[in-house]
Order: sequence, then C-alpha cells, then structure tokens
Amino acid sequence: MVRMSSLIRLGAAGAAILSLSLGAAADNGAASDPYAGAVARTVRGIFEYSRWPQPRNPLVLCVVGAAQHAGQLGNFRLVDGRQVVRRNVAAHVSALGGCDALYIGSIALTAQRQVTASVRGKGVLTIAESDPGSSSEAMFALTYKPGALSFRLNIDAVSRSGIKVDPRVLRVAKGGS
Repeated sequence: MVRMSSLIRLGAAGAAILSLSLGAAADNGAASDPYAGAVARTVRGIFEYSRWPQPRNPLVLCVVGAAQHAGQLGNFRLVDGRQVVRRNVAAHVSALGGCDALYIGSIALTAQRQVTASVRGKGVLTIAESDPGSSSEAMFALTYKPGALSFRLNIDAVSRSGIKVDPRVLRVAKGGS
C-alpha cells in the first residue's frame, strides 16, 4: 500500500495549495483510479474541519451523478466519533433531501449550479469533482494535476452555506487567504 503525503506549496501570489502526491499504485486496490484514495482523504479532511449549524450524527454524504474518483468515498468515522454514511443520488434537486454534504460528480454545469443553488443556506457542504474553473458555485472544487490533487475554495459559497470551515482549511486552499 502506498501512502500519500500532504504537501503545502506556496503559489506565485502567496496562496497555499494543499497537494496530495500520488504514488504509482493506489490504496485499497483501486489501481484503476490513482486519485480515489487522495479524494477520500481530502473529503474526510474537509469534513474534519467543518462544523454544521446543528450537530449531525450520522452525516449523510450524497454522491450526485457519475463520480469518477469517488470509489473510496464509503462510510467512515470522523475523529470525534461522528459517522459519515454515503448515499448515491440522482442529479435532481428533489433527490437531495436529507443530505448533509454533496459530492458532485460529472454532470452538466447547469445541473451543478442547480444542485448547489438548491442547498444554498441550508447547511449542506458542497464539493465538485469536475469543476476546474469553480463555475458550479460549490464550496470546494477538486483540481487534478499529474501526480497531485488539490482544491479550490469558493469563499462566497462557504459564507452563504451556514457551515463553519476552520480557517486552516481556508489557508491551504488554492485561492484561500
């Protein structure tokens, strides 16, 4: 099993980027997707440093649409003991009830925006898997480079979400300050 290490790099403008270096082999037998383990650790880290308006246990992580790198996003327990359970849902606003977090897979940009708009201000954390330009209005957008995974942060989406994200996460996000 290859362990991926966390690295903090400073960008040209001084913004820090959390990068997870990827090894030649992936964790837990997901060799077909070298990003799956890094995505799972990144999502778990975001959850660890986020606080919902009302305590939730379990937290329901809904995977919306076809997600290419969510193979290791299963049920897990956070350090504080809260359980996170995964639910796969359709990319329809009506399917999002009961979700505490959305991991948005590869769906059309208009659908991504509809999904994020439908949960705005409702205490739902949003992470976009396939949104390199951060156009979906999700709180977090994963970015991929050969051998590395990082994320962008939409500070406006975070402030409108009702979820408190620890400033340490804000500082390591590309675009954070």
